[in-house]
Amino acid sequence: MASDRTVYVIDDDIDVRESLVLLVQRTYRTVAFESARAFLAARVSAKDSCALVDIRMPEMNGLQLQREIRRTMPEMPVIIMTGHGDVPMAVQAMKDGAIEFLEKPFEKAIVLGALEAAFLRSTTSDNPKQEPRKALTDREKEVFSLLVEGHQNKVVGHKLGISTRTVEVHRRRIMDKLNAKNLADLVRHALSR
Repeated sequence: MASDRTVYVIDDDIDVRESLVLLVQRTYRTVAFESARAFLAARVSAKDSCALVDIRMPEMNGLQLQREIRRTMPEMPVIIMTGHGDVPMAVQAMKDGAIEFLEKPFEKAIVLGALEAAFLRSTTSDNPKQEPRKALTDREKEVFSLLVEGHQNKVVGHKLGISTRTVEVHRRRIMDKLNAKNLADLVRHALSR
């Protein structure tokens, strides 16, 4: 049985849109839109709602839509999703306030977990920042800084004069120390400092 919470699915790919509606409607009231313009024209309610937005759409892309949602409905959480994600896009989405950045194809549990987290955050006024389990080393701080700027592991390695494999090891340690599950968590941690 769906709750009173509404998820707006905005994706120009009809197959993805219909698949997400089938998944999400079991838990939430769901309304789908084929474009950012259609979503904005509908003048939806931001109350008890969340937007699940594809990043690559014609006319107005997902990052542009996210900025418009922030401007007109700042209380509505936004989850960005893409089949062509990269680190700079994820960083930009998180800086613009996205709750999560999901890469397609994604598992059902990941989508539902992201939606639950979005609704939880929207109802929690005081969101205590999670402290790292351990302090980062100087090298980990350098790697962390370059990662959240949007650089790929290979570029980070080149800039620091270390191998890509070493960057990957540092990245895993950083994620462990900061209790991060993914890049979005790392960016969120960096922005909360």
